[in-house]
Amino acid sequence: MVSDTICNTAVVSESYNVVLTGFMGTGKSTVGRLVAQRLGYQFTDTDSVIEERHGPIPEIFAAHGEGAFREIECGLAVELAKSTGLVISTGGRMMIDAVNAEVLGRTGRVFCLTASVDTILARVAPAGAVTNRPMLAGPDVRQRITALLAERVEAYAKFEQIDTDDRSPGAVADQILGRLGSHLR
Repeated sequence: MVSDTICNTAVVSESYNVVLTGFMGTGKSTVGRLVAQRLGYQFTDTDSVIEERHGPIPEIFAAHGEGAFREIECGLAVELAKSTGLVISTGGRMMIDAVNAEVLGRTGRVFCLTASVDTILARVAPAGAVTNRPMLAGPDVRQRITALLAERVEAYAKFEQIDTDDRSPGAVADQILGRLGSHLR
């Protein structure tokens, strides 16, 4: 599946990045931009980088399959781990891959943003339908979110949890910065 050659590249760094993971719709990009701004770090959204380089994610899935997309994610994880001073918002499944988690975890403090099914549904499919998220394809978006969260709960639990339900992006960013303390500032 994932190339050992690409993902076993050594990464050495003297300072840390901040890595945000979690299910789609938990606020990773919005909160990530705020954390980056407050730390004076560069913000990087892995899905945006992939789309800039390879085209829309739904087209990657359709033309090449999920495996090819995961290969692209792995290469990007290695690339980003070679840099410092980044706040990295990852795709919802990127850090579930043990290799990606290890690579980005070497140079970054990882936080998992969480939210309830209702909150996620309201954020990603306010009208009840999703057209641009391949992982939510199917007639029942709520059921698909519930099933994917159940599949990922154990993997997400490996990271520091930050609940985003009923909280502003600024409050979530403040909590992350509080947990970081003076380590990155």
